Amino acid sequence: AYDSLDPVGNITIKWDVKKWSHDGYVATVSLYNYQQYRHIQAPGWKLGWVWAGKEIIWKMAGAQTTEQGDCSRFREEPPPHCCRTDPEVVDFLPGAAYSKQTPNCCKGGVLSSWGQNPANAIATFDVTVGQAGISNSSVKAPTNFTLKAPGPGYTCGPAKEVEPTKFIDKDGDGRRTTQAIKTWNVTCTYSQFGAGRSPTCCVVLSSFYNSTIVDCNKCSCGCQDNSTNPVSCIKAQLTLSGFCRARG
Repeated sequence: AYDSLDPVGNITIKWDVKKWSHDGYVATVSLYNYQQYRHIQAPGWKLGWVWAGKEIIWKMAGAQTTEQGDCSRFREEPPPHCCRTDPEVVDFLPGAAYSKQTPNCCKGGVLSSWGQNPANAIATFDVTVGQAGISNSSVKAPTNFTLKAPGPGYTCGPAKEVEPTKFIDKDGDGRRTTQAIKTWNVTCTYSQFGAGRSPTCCVVLSSFYNSTIVDCNKCSCGCQDNSTNPVSCIKAQLTLSGFCRARG
């Protein structure tokens, strides 16, 4: 994916495994909107992935999955938060109970861009993952990340292991750091062409008369949304077999 208005902008997802649990680990997941201008507006971001194995989510803070899935095989109380192999997570709304909050959570998924307001360009949530193994060799990164912010347009790459994140020790005097057991980064980039089959504005100028030179999705100026006269914004002499052309 590529955004010509912000070629190096992206949303980075950082997955920090911070401690072990009885059958897995506790992780802090952070979203950083490193885009210069593109905000994430209401109804906010929605983050999904596919587990690499048989992992489940025992509990969460700072966010929630949209579905619990089938957890009938578990007898524990309370039951797991989510048993789906492909969970989808959304931010809490403002005013969530204090016991469910984490730093930078509970904004309804709304994020500012890093270029305009970096303090409000971060979201975090905690997730307790079960059935994941309790060693560096057994723990596997989630796969097939998806991001809607709030609609389509973002493409996410694979999780890549990076240097473990370091944190200021909250119980100390600010001079000591702790670090994650393992850290994965996922980079998601935006493309106007990924946001819809036809872009809202596609203008191509060319002095060539070969229709394969200036490929353009269906039409220009968002005419696909004009139900009364769907081709009103394109002159007939400027189209040929689905290509937009202008005489040079």
